[in-house]
Amino acid sequence: MSNIIIDHVSKTFTDSETEVHALHDICLKIDSGDIYGVIGMSGAGKSTLVRCLNYLEVPTEGHVYIGDKELGALSESELRNERSKISMIFQHFNLLMQKNVIDNICFPLIIKGVSKKEARKKARELLKTVDLTDKEKAYPAQLSGGQKQRVAIARALASEPEILLCDEATSALDPQTTSSILGLLRRINQELGITIVIITHQMAVVREICNKVAILEHGHLVEHGEVDEVFLNPRTRAAKTLLKYEEAESDG
Repeated sequence: MSNIIIDHVSKTFTDSETEVHALHDICLKIDSGDIYGVIGMSGAGKSTLVRCLNYLEVPTEGHVYIGDKELGALSESELRNERSKISMIFQHFNLLMQKNVIDNICFPLIIKGVSKKEARKKARELLKTVDLTDKEKAYPAQLSGGQKQRVAIARALASEPEILLCDEATSALDPQTTSSILGLLRRINQELGITIVIITHQMAVVREICNKVAILEHGHLVEHGEVDEVFLNPRTRAAKTLLKYEEAESDG
């Protein structure tokens, strides 16, 4: 399995009139098997960072290593191969509405050239993993938010990834459903050994599932470490603000 090393990564977006410095000199190591939270308020650079991990966004400066491979040094075909080890799930599920559940899960396998028979066999195994065996013929419009996210997770697992990136994957869900999805992700981490990176603005998510956390503020990495250490002894204004925000939401 692969470590992730983020080595002095910066990202600047430019157009004809403006420059936006989304990330500033980020250095992080995510160990194989971690459930690593990346947290910050809106505009902190979280989603940009996670998209740099699979080179959907190419850093303006710095390097990203998956294991011993530097993504920026790979050819297009080598990069595609490396990306096949990295799957991603999103806040809004990104399911194909015209396809039923099992065909949504089969879709990435069919694209890779897997036979329909083998794809369906694999999809049914994954439906067991996410506890949705009774929904294989349902369509996304017939599912709850939590069920849609379970389908998205099953689809993400179809390629047998080493790394799962979760970009605000529970933000659209109610607290009870969020807890069930986090429980599923924890079980996947434990049983399959998949490294999980969770992008979120919710401290409660980090507290419930992550073993390590990095805090971003305006594109800067301001604090990182073991979750318990950061929560018990927050050193930065950003960490203290996020903790106060969580307390206010809990009180509300």
